[in-house]
Amino acid sequence: MTDEKRLPPLLKLALELGPLALFFIGNAYGDRFGVAEDQRIFAATGIFIVATLIALGISYGLTRKLPIMPVVSGIVVVVFGGLTLFLQDETFIKLKPTIVNSVFGLVLLGGLYFRKPLLQIVLDSVFDLDEEGWRKLTLRWALFFFALAAINEIVWRTQSTDFWVSFKVFGIMPLTIAFALAQTPLLLKHEIKKAEEV
Repeated sequence: MTDEKRLPPLLKLALELGPLALFFIGNAYGDRFGVAEDQRIFAATGIFIVATLIALGISYGLTRKLPIMPVVSGIVVVVFGGLTLFLQDETFIKLKPTIVNSVFGLVLLGGLYFRKPLLQIVLDSVFDLDEEGWRKLTLRWALFFFALAAINEIVWRTQSTDFWVSFKVFGIMPLTIAFALAQTPLLLKHEIKKAEEV
């Protein structure tokens, strides 16, 4: 019997998206608080780092554990955000999504190679799929993470910083939600309970 505490879905969403929303607000409206236009991305990055650490702290305080994906993302935010501030070079914070998504993609593919669909470990309490379902879902998410990494590279290298920040908030999230919803047929097809009822 597990005594695992879970966050309410809305609170979980707020803790995951809150730092990103503050990053956007800090970059978009920093000038209203006396931040020079060429310094807004650095002020926003500082806010992003602090908000990310606070969100992780709240999550741990409420559940006494930290999910692996937010931890990895948080570490990269702190490291690359710190480099952005220390070197005053926004390239590092722009590389963060590329690094995180590439790491997630590689880890998922590595798990498949060793016949350990790691997505099953992360999502086991949410979905109950057969082995083929976990394998297919893991492969799809791995490829999606690589696609997100490639999109991030294209956007930050070809567009303005303001456009990149907006796309990070208003482009990546809808893409991720749409992709997740598109997996519904696979989830229904490989859901173990349905297979057992037949």
